[in-house]
Amino acid sequence: MAKAIKKQALGRGLSALLKDPENDIQSVNDKNADKVVGNIIELEISAIEINPFQPRSNFNEDSLRELAISIKELGVIQPITVRKLDYNKFQLISGERRLRASTLIGLTTVPAYIRIANDNESLVMALVENIQRHDLDPIEIALSYQRLMDEIQLTQEQVSDRVGKKRSTIANYLRLLKLDPIIQTGIRDGFISMGHGRAIINIEDLDVQTDIYHKIVSQNLSVRDTEALVKKHHEGLRPQTTTKPATASFEIDPSEKKVFNDYFGNLVDVKVAGNGKGKITIPFQSEEDFNRILELIKK
Repeated sequence: MAKAIKKQALGRGLSALLKDPENDIQSVNDKNADKVVGNIIELEISAIEINPFQPRSNFNEDSLRELAISIKELGVIQPITVRKLDYNKFQLISGERRLRASTLIGLTTVPAYIRIANDNESLVMALVENIQRHDLDPIEIALSYQRLMDEIQLTQEQVSDRVGKKRSTIANYLRLLKLDPIIQTGIRDGFISMGHGRAIINIEDLDVQTDIYHKIVSQNLSVRDTEALVKKHHEGLRPQTTTKPATASFEIDPSEKKVFNDYFGNLVDVKVAGNGKGKITIPFQSEEDFNRILELIKK
């Protein structure tokens, strides 16, 4: 026989307090707020709505079933966190996997840590806790960082402080959002890693990005292979250095050399290089011979 579902025995008296219309706690200053806010209470699952700020969008069914089996055997060890919205109405801040798994095995209540938070605080708590505690895929993490910056108006430095990550780490995740959507989906589905994505992002042309992505998947390329492919692409974009074509050389006929020899009365050396350039060397035997040649040139 299957083991009976273990019941949580946390805060049952407080649960009754929450259902009392005369004790509808809306702020930390309300009567009995100190007995509820910040405490763990056994809360009815039907009174909890899903957090619209939840960064996780993919829930692995096998993983959920494994968690459900664990909860069935041991109970919900770590309470979920909710914020109070209205009379006996709460919104999930963190712990959606635990809530889903509890529902999967038929639990009607879960232990919950009660908070009172506005939308911004709820968003920050949900994003930060999920980033830190769950194995979100890199794109989900990047989107969470982006939401903290866009919706809460945090800088990268402030996000770094909130989540306890280096600013460079935050920047690396955010850069993934510049990838072609097809590649982002590939990262989320596990076809390529974040390392592959970081290599591809160095290419601005989205069409080239997707071409490389398809090569990675079809050829099972490693991150190092991908980096080499990206490097090769960049090298192909560099302007090629053009060298001026060499001028065709020419040959001097012996009869032409004889003209120089006869004129100067010496064996004149005439040389021509491969580019058509050359030099004429006129030797002389003495100062008198030099002056003789000089007079010939002056004529």
